[in-house]
Amino acid sequence: MRYFSIFTILILLIATGCQETRKALPPKPKAPIVWHTSQKEELLHLVAEDPYFSRCGLDTLYQGTLQNPSPKNLSALLQAYANNLANSCIDRKAFARSQHRKIAKNIKTYYDMPYREINATLLKRKLQAGYSIAEILKPYRPTWEEFDKLINAYHYAAEQNLSKKKLRTIRLNIERIKLLPHTPGDAYVLINIPSFEVALYENSVKKLGFRTIVGRTTWQTPIFSAPLRYIMINPQWNVPDSIARKSIIPRYLRGGEGYLRAKGMEIHKSYDLNSPKVDGSTVDWSKYPKDGKGYIPYKFIQKPSLKNGLGRVKFIFPNRFSVYMHDTQSKSLFKRKRRTFSHGCVRLQKPLKMLRYLTEHYTDTPLEAMQKHYKSLKTHMLRITRPLMVHIVYLTAYVDDENNLHFYNDIYGFDKSQRLKGK
Repeated sequence: MRYFSIFTILILLIATGCQETRKALPPKPKAPIVWHTSQKEELLHLVAEDPYFSRCGLDTLYQGTLQNPSPKNLSALLQAYANNLANSCIDRKAFARSQHRKIAKNIKTYYDMPYREINATLLKRKLQAGYSIAEILKPYRPTWEEFDKLINAYHYAAEQNLSKKKLRTIRLNIERIKLLPHTPGDAYVLINIPSFEVALYENSVKKLGFRTIVGRTTWQTPIFSAPLRYIMINPQWNVPDSIARKSIIPRYLRGGEGYLRAKGMEIHKSYDLNSPKVDGSTVDWSKYPKDGKGYIPYKFIQKPSLKNGLGRVKFIFPNRFSVYMHDTQSKSLFKRKRRTFSHGCVRLQKPLKMLRYLTEHYTDTPLEAMQKHYKSLKTHMLRITRPLMVHIVYLTAYVDDENNLHFYNDIYGFDKSQRLKGK
């Protein structure tokens, strides 16, 4: 019995240590919540001032709560405001319809819009525990510095009487920040599609930055976030079936084996270079038309070489779109102002600079070993050993590190297709 008592005490101590020490939450409330006067005043003042730009579509509810500040109305207003803060003021249904129309026109497009559930019971428990409204909303407020920068830019722009169009652009980009992961991470790569730029940040300090090439307007680079996992040195290019249909097969039919030799390509039964090689002249390619869809049982592979379309290195953040950052042979395209030339992947102006920095700071591979692998022209994989997020974003208004506000062209049309609730 004595052993059981000690064990029980240890369990209780551990459980107690896991509780929040600053302000413990009471059990799930069974009776209606009684709002503290300070909480009621803070909520009504906050919604009136709207520092987080999350009052969209709530005017009727807000006015009703002003006239009748009952616990029920106050709780509904708090939950609705938290929802707009966590999930943005963009009209999701209208945007989804617009995306479906694009896809129907054979435009490849994707914009990740995660939805975060607001736990009404948790909100009530925090209210009962005496949390301030700011404390309750804190988990839903983006920690991105750009969020605050854009809000400040909006207020300044309004004072300077900027056009309604530019004010709307700033406002829309504030909402796009809300759709990103709650925090960017201590270290992250930011790829902004409209500015054609990539930057690597560590603890809010920009370590790298240069130009990119992104997806065409009909083959758009998807907007999403994922962790960087690997670096592939001297990659082979496994041509996706969609690109094979639209580009490679038509060129092969015109140029035959000469086209394959010039491009350093082979046709195989799978994306494994050791799989059986296929004689393209024996295949009925009419079964795989340019405008068709579906699986192709023959795979075009471009072998690692100095003329490989992916260049000498690619940076892999696994995702269902088969999108990654990579080197390119088409260096001259970086001189163009509008750089929409890829099939969705992100081409880097200075991939070797990225390779050296990541090898030194985010892998366990010595620089000398990396350089040896690079010179070998043989495929080699480096594993990322420190957390590094990749955020592909679409910001047509952006405040840079010197607090300068920039506007960029709406190359994929999201400024037009994303509208705010209540507008």
